[in-house]
Amino acid sequence: MRKPILCAGRLYCDMVFADAPRLPTLGTEVFAPNLSLHAGGGAFITGATLAALGYPVRQFSNLPATPFDTIVLADMAAHDVDATACKPADNGIDPQITVAIATAGDRAFLTRAAGQAIPDFSAINFADFAHLHIGELRTLQDSPALLDHARAAGLTVSLDCGWQDSYDPDVTALIAAVDVFLPNESEIAALALLGIPQTCARLTVVKSGHKGARARLIDDSAWTNCAVKSPVQVRDATGAGDAFNAGFLSRWLEHAPLRDCLAKGNACGSAAVQIVGGIGFPQHV
Repeated sequence: MRKPILCAGRLYCDMVFADAPRLPTLGTEVFAPNLSLHAGGGAFITGATLAALGYPVRQFSNLPATPFDTIVLADMAAHDVDATACKPADNGIDPQITVAIATAGDRAFLTRAAGQAIPDFSAINFADFAHLHIGELRTLQDSPALLDHARAAGLTVSLDCGWQDSYDPDVTALIAAVDVFLPNESEIAALALLGIPQTCARLTVVKSGHKGARARLIDDSAWTNCAVKSPVQVRDATGAGDAFNAGFLSRWLEHAPLRDCLAKGNACGSAAVQIVGGIGFPQHV
């Protein structure tokens, strides 16, 4: 029986306006034909996709404030993500909400991130888990001891980057300490402008949307590239990179060749963009 994967990071209630004709601009109004509420955040979407692929998953996050915690907990249960390591929001904390506006081409987000992303570590026995996935670089910056606990228990660690308007140049050591770093093209370009090497992690995987992805071990001289097999119709790109993470990790944890890992990531990312919210596609992907 597989040990669970621990997914740590910000947990939101995503309010997704889907099929919008365009993104709004100042002084204008856009009417979207569809609206839905989902559990969101990179750690959860990666975890829910891993669960769909047959891996046991436990979420390690602070819940959004009421009433959005009810929506999130129901979604976690529906997608077989164990919520027992999650904690209620502190009194007086604003709800953690992301408003996602999805068009046929891309999406934009407006987010309120309140309080700490993850609870205190004291309730977690890291030895119960096989792998730690951290949903965004900011969570690791705020809680760098995550790495110490994971390493002491013998876990491998993966890290998504997550968008920030500005990055701290001192994050190089944190990125270098993980086994798999999973930025997208925009994120790795922003880090490169700060002088952070593209391959300071043991394995760097760069997501390029409809173009596919590439991966490179720190000691290799060249990237391994993998294109998307065939174009798909994009309905909502929310969570596509997080679903890619799950597909990639599902094969990487089985010691598959890098090209196979990339192909599985591409397949999961492609499936995610065809549905609203980025989770819930069939196991056969």
